[in-house]
Amino acid sequence: MDSDFSTFEMVVFDWDGTLVDSTRAITEAIRMSAADLGLPVPSRERASHVIGLGLMDAIHYAVPELERDRLPEYVERYRHHYLKEDAKLQPFDGIPELLLELNELGVCVAIATGKSRAGLNRALEQNAWGRHFVTTRCADEGAPKPDPWMLTDICAEMGIAPQRSVMIGDTTHDLRMAASAGAPAVAVTYGAHPVEQLLALSPRACVDDVNQLRSWLLPRLQRPVSLKG
Repeated sequence: MDSDFSTFEMVVFDWDGTLVDSTRAITEAIRMSAADLGLPVPSRERASHVIGLGLMDAIHYAVPELERDRLPEYVERYRHHYLKEDAKLQPFDGIPELLLELNELGVCVAIATGKSRAGLNRALEQNAWGRHFVTTRCADEGAPKPDPWMLTDICAEMGIAPQRSVMIGDTTHDLRMAASAGAPAVAVTYGAHPVEQLLALSPRACVDDVNQLRSWLLPRLQRPVSLKG
């Protein structure tokens, strides 16, 4: 799938379903919130499809029957259900070690996530991960995925061309954002979207676990030049 052995100056991660095993918690919060309001409960497939989108886009797709005046009520129920699970969520095996290794190599590492700023800040604090990332972007700060804004804004801040960065995510929203920004992307299959949907968007690579991700990624990273003297 990857005949071009380009090197990258920056790694941009999605959060939910890529770094942290939160797909089930988000999916069930979406479904239980619909049930609380007496609305048709979306299938798990439909509910998980919206992971990575901004909140309003996600709700509109997952629960199209929701009337506008009931939106605050739905959001309240979603937060109630999700926050009961939030503190229990764990990173995927190998992710903490990979982040440390990337930091030790001096590689720029960033986040582009469908989470709100408040949600990401809470998650970074819970995991004590703030030190790992040079910058982060959230869906409520600009145009959410699959719009390229988050990725292009990160690249502009860091002074790195999109084609010299690599986006790593578990959803088609991540891959479409990367394609629109002109950045390569790697799909992970252990998150929210089915592998056939990911492959249909021709990512640079498609990996099944963090070990495979590490093996693909590390040889393709441009190490910062160290000056001695």
